Order: sequence, then C-alpha cells, then structure tokens
Amino acid sequence: MWVVAVIGVLSIVVTTLVGLYVIKWSVSRENDSNKGYDADQSPFTVSVQSEQSEPSEWAMVLDRVLTDDEARKMTSLKGSSSEVFSYLKSLGGRPLAYAAPLDHAPKRYLEEQISSERTELSDTFKMTVLTTRQYAVIINDWEVTDLTCRESTAQTVVALPPQGGVTYDGIRLHLPPRADEPVLTDDAEGQGEPYFGRRFIEVGNGQSSGGLRAEVIAPRGQSCQWGVKVHYNDPHVPGGRWMQLKDDKGEPLRIRSESVPVDPQQKWVFGAVPWTPCHEKPEEAMCLGV
Repeated sequence: MWVVAVIGVLSIVVTTLVGLYVIKWSVSRENDSNKGYDADQSPFTVSVQSEQSEPSEWAMVLDRVLTDDEARKMTSLKGSSSEVFSYLKSLGGRPLAYAAPLDHAPKRYLEEQISSERTELSDTFKMTVLTTRQYAVIINDWEVTDLTCRESTAQTVVALPPQGGVTYDGIRLHLPPRADEPVLTDDAEGQGEPYFGRRFIEVGNGQSSGGLRAEVIAPRGQSCQWGVKVHYNDPHVPGGRWMQLKDDKGEPLRIRSESVPVDPQQKWVFGAVPWTPCHEKPEEAMCLGV
C-alpha cells in the first residue's frame, strides 16, 4: 500500500515537472518565433509633411507676380495676418517661417547667425516615424544625402517680418548642413547643440509613433531637394546600421526646401506698418530685412 502511494506521488511530481518543462519550452519557442517575426518587419517607416499651420512670422513665395486685382484684394485685407496667409495660399503661395534667433545657443553657433546678411527663413516640415515592431527601435543619428539646389523660380515675396523671435521644439538644419547639425531648437538647456548628441527618436516597445519638427534653411535664392539616411539600433542589430529613408512608393525620399528669391519682381511687406511695395520703395527700412 505504501509503495503504491509513493509511486503515485512520484508520478504526480514527474507529470508536473514534465508539464513545466513543456510550458517553458513552448514559451521559449513562441518568444523565438515572435522575435523572428519582429525582425522580419521593417524597423520603421517615415513620412514628411510640410507644416500647414500659420507661423507667427512668415514670408510667402509665389512663382508669378500678383495681378493688379490680386494685389488690391491682398492689401485691402487689414484684419489678422491669417486672412492674408490663407488668401496667398489659395493663389498657390508657399509659406516660409522666419527662423528665430537661438539666444541660448553656443557662441560659435550665434556667430554664424550674426554673420548672415539677412534674417534667415526656414522651410518647415514635420517628420513622423511609425513602426509595427514589438521591440524598441532607436534612431540616434542622421545625414543629408544627394543634395541638389537650383535657382528659385519664385517671382513674388510677401512678408510678415518678425516682431520678436519665437522658438519651437524641434531641430534646425542648414543646406548644406553646418557642423553639428541638426541642432536642438527648444528654448531650454541644450539649444544650438547637436540634436542627436543628447536625444534620440524611439519607437516600438509599446510606442507606435514618434517624430520631429524640422526647420530647414536653404541658401538664399535657391530651391533644394535632398534625402536623409538615419542610423538606428534595435535588439536584432545591436551594433546599429544606416538606412536610406524611402517614400511610400519605395523610392529614396526627396524633401524639397527653398528660400526667398534674391531679386523678386514683386516684394510686399506688412505688419506693424501699412502695406509697403518694396519693389517700388526698396529704400524703406521695412524692406531691408526681407
């Protein structure tokens, strides 16, 4: 009787141990399968969209001159700048934002800003990073690729000059990039320092999206196209790798950034003073910084 009882207990113990081993093996196999599936997925996809909202200070460029009727209508809009902004966009205008001075940036960066002949304008976009990965993917560097620039086709500039700089969280980049760019633009510690020197973009690990707001400053009078390659790390590539960003058609992503033309046929300025046709009155003080 005692022997039977011992055999019964041993049988239960063995069955339990075998069951635990099978569960552990099954879980391990499932984890390996999940990791394999995760590794087969694209680490991330990136989309780039021009900023649609009205900047606090802006310049609008058009590839043609305004007709007399259009100019009369524009200068009759004496309400908020949003009316002018919306009207010019309806005519095909492309907005640029005045780049605010980075007052807390390192001295070397401020000296480069001061050396500029005029106030800089940026072509601003938002970059969104998406992933279906289960495990974390960290983007920790990027480089501009395949930069090509040509003379701007814009013939008209309408400007709302800055009344005081406003900074936005994000990054700033000149074309071609200056040393250490892109730099951080946040109005906080680290402004003007290399963005990827102290920050990174992380997706996956429960976070399906991330992104940046980017201010891109093209050479004056130029319209540029360029691509980006980014460096990322994940559990499947511990050492990291570089990847050229592609668009939704699988082609290398091309970003368009421009500045104001050097010698436009029409140049209008408004804001704290009445409308000023700078193409007729280039000596006006309001016209000198555009």
